[in-house]
Amino acid sequence: MTLRRALFACTVSLLLLVRSVAAAEMVSIAGEEINMRSGPGTEHEVLWKISDGFPLEVLATKGDWLQVQDFEGSSGWVHKKTTRATPHMIVKANRGTAQQINVRREPSTKAAVVATASYGVVFKTLERQGTWVKVEHGQGVTGWVEGSLLWGF
Repeated sequence: MTLRRALFACTVSLLLLVRSVAAAEMVSIAGEEINMRSGPGTEHEVLWKISDGFPLEVLATKGDWLQVQDFEGSSGWVHKKTTRATPHMIVKANRGTAQQINVRREPSTKAAVVATASYGVVFKTLERQGTWVKVEHGQGVTGWVEGSLLWGF
């Protein structure tokens, strides 16, 4: 009987460990001017508005509401219907500076630069190759960005 309990305890511990190291659930905003609220319901204060594609990490759920956190660590609540699973990324590099990141033709620092982007610019994620991410901007620009410069995956 004690062996069975020990095996059960090990199994539960392993499941908890696997769950804790699992990748964070990410969503992106599906619509223009979505309200980020202070609590799970329309009766709660609107903290700010977020735009289409903005990536968020899901922290918890309550009914049809998601408690989420953005790339700067700010959190709030959004309704599930205002989100989608389509992966998006946001530029997290160079906060507080005018410096921009390069969007390149190929996944290499030697590849031609097709565009630049500032802190806070949102991209749709198309694919990943090693540490590089192929992204598309809403204005049609497509290219590769080194993953350490982005947040959302």
